[in-house]
Amino acid sequence: MIGFALRLTLAGGREAAVRLVIIAVAVALGVGLLLTTLAGINAVNTQNARYAWLNSGVAAVADARPPAAADPLWWRLTGDYFDRLTIGRVDVAATGPAAPVPPGIPRLPGPGEFYASPALGSLLRTVPGAQLGDRFPGHQVGTIGAAALPAPDSLIIIIGHTPDELARWSGAHRVTRVQTTAPSGCDGCEVGIRAAGLDLILSVVALSLLFPVLMFVGTAARLAATRREQRFAAMRLVGATPRQVSLISTVESTISALAGTIIGFGLFFVFRGPLAAIPVTGAPFFPADLSLNPADVLLVAIGVPAAAAAAAWAALRRVRISPLGVSRRVTPRAPRAYRLVPLVAGIAELAYWVGRRPGTTAGQIQAFLPGFFVIMVGLVIAGPWLTMAGSRVIAGRTRRAAGLVAARRLADNPRVAFRAISGLVLALFVTSVAVGTIGTISANEGTPAGGPGTDLLTANFRPDLSPPAAAPPALKSLPGVHGAVVVRVPPDGMKPPGVDTDRGPRPYALASCADIAAAPDFGRCAAGAQTAWVYSDLIGPRTPVGTSRVWPAASISPERLRRLPAMSIVVGTDGSRPAVERARTVVEAAFPQRYPPATQAEWNSDSARTLNQWKQLANVVIVASLVIAGCSLTVTVAGGLADRKRPFSVLRLTGVPLGVLRRVVALETAAPLLAAAVVAIGAGFLAAHLFLTAQMRYGLRPPGLAFYVLVLTGLAAALGIIASTLPLLGRVTGPQAARNE
Repeated sequence: MIGFALRLTLAGGREAAVRLVIIAVAVALGVGLLLTTLAGINAVNTQNARYAWLNSGVAAVADARPPAAADPLWWRLTGDYFDRLTIGRVDVAATGPAAPVPPGIPRLPGPGEFYASPALGSLLRTVPGAQLGDRFPGHQVGTIGAAALPAPDSLIIIIGHTPDELARWSGAHRVTRVQTTAPSGCDGCEVGIRAAGLDLILSVVALSLLFPVLMFVGTAARLAATRREQRFAAMRLVGATPRQVSLISTVESTISALAGTIIGFGLFFVFRGPLAAIPVTGAPFFPADLSLNPADVLLVAIGVPAAAAAAAWAALRRVRISPLGVSRRVTPRAPRAYRLVPLVAGIAELAYWVGRRPGTTAGQIQAFLPGFFVIMVGLVIAGPWLTMAGSRVIAGRTRRAAGLVAARRLADNPRVAFRAISGLVLALFVTSVAVGTIGTISANEGTPAGGPGTDLLTANFRPDLSPPAAAPPALKSLPGVHGAVVVRVPPDGMKPPGVDTDRGPRPYALASCADIAAAPDFGRCAAGAQTAWVYSDLIGPRTPVGTSRVWPAASISPERLRRLPAMSIVVGTDGSRPAVERARTVVEAAFPQRYPPATQAEWNSDSARTLNQWKQLANVVIVASLVIAGCSLTVTVAGGLADRKRPFSVLRLTGVPLGVLRRVVALETAAPLLAAAVVAIGAGFLAAHLFLTAQMRYGLRPPGLAFYVLVLTGLAAALGIIASTLPLLGRVTGPQAARNE
């Protein structure tokens, strides 16, 4: 029987060949997306692991018991900036020949030497030294290899020093081994993709993509199910047993799914390079990071054909019951309102965790992920009932033949009607959740791109360091630099005015009014003041654009002010890249022990990096979901026309115009789509609100115009897909299709 089944599948005529190709292509697209999702999760974890060595100076690692033969290594990790790009700077000094060596370099750099990543090395060769290179002492002796780079465009430098020099720098630690624990498993790690939320985000992304993909594969496997039922019923009438029919249908679906799976693997490896360039986490991947482990390969290679065979087996259950089961069709029982129970249960599950959020990431995954999963399943289960409700609305409001026929067909079998648009309904739910969540987080945690003081360059100092006597004199001669202010720590017991009565934020540092007067961006002092209370960055809490801050007077003389410890240096610039980078280089060369000088725009960029990662993941989910839904809709609508070509042909023979039939098909798909879309979007916003309230204590912010444009574009594309299949009616509903078989 297997040989006979193979012959029917591979040499069964044009119809069998077309069905085989369509199912294979559909499964290939689903498998490609499925593999990309699994490889993306692996790539994020691999990228995160490459941050491990940068955290070697974390106290928990630095204080670990050293190996017996290891010489300690002085280690200091700081950040730096260039044109709003973050540079990872690692200063090291070996105390002996057995000091540990970071990955990616053959040996530790000596004093006056450094290793640079390929991207940073390219910048050092092309950017004037006054803007970048002069801030790094010594000369480049090599390139950092890929083993130490989280991304191909990572900017990292490892600079060598003497132990005596680096030991005096605040923030330096003695380490005896290079960290190998990824940030997701390291308490207190300084850099990397944070564990808090990473696993939760990846789990939601995986679920958001895997569920529609599996539905798409199942939809493709059911293609032309009605026509196949009729042919297999004829085999039963001539003596085929139920087991033989099941074997034939399983072989047919498995062959198509196997071909599609092989093609899907090929598509994944062909497009792996371009996919790796997409900055899903805010940085691109190495192509090799988009890898599949043996479990992933086995899951897809075995699971997809098995799922296709199971879908085919379920689609032909009526033939196995009776050889006349296909011809003796009866109207299925109407869906009941209890189909709404899973949808309500999923929403209730998310609502339960409001005020009860688990404290660990694993607990949060177990708390929120089932709720989203149950809601997605609930939408699929409730879909037929919503379709039936929509058919009743159509029947009650239309008087045209096309509307009446469409309403009758929807009421007769709403399950089949909803199956065509189920993928798009899930895509709209996922889109609503993603846009609602990311938009709300951005509104609450995002920082403005502009505002007062965004061109100010600020370098903060550690309180235990000796204060600088004054700002570096070289700053005064730099083009585009307006002035510099040294902000100092107030004496013990000295408080800003109103601190005991005003609970709002108050200036807490001191600065010279003569320095503040050098540039408008510094604000201005109160009339007659010589020193003033200021914030360490001369900006403080956000103020409206165009507002000039007036700093309150401080009762301390300029002579005493100059003897106080420095808290920070604020440099006023015109905002141009050359001016900012030259000023940064001068400050770093003068005070190598400071925190990295940065502008407000760069600090905003840093704080927005996590939000950007969420937005990138949301964009991937939205685009992929809409693509999957479009493919699923195309396959289902085209397959539905093939299944119903005989009844449509009979209608044409009785005088029904072709235009009426086209309107029937359009209404059968568009009506449940619009009804279910409203429910899916509403459920998505409600789920996002409950998740935000439980996880972050944020209320849902209404999305902007872009979301509604996206939804309308998706619905218009879906209607366009439906319209593109309507010309098939003229070719498949000829008189020859009305014959008895």
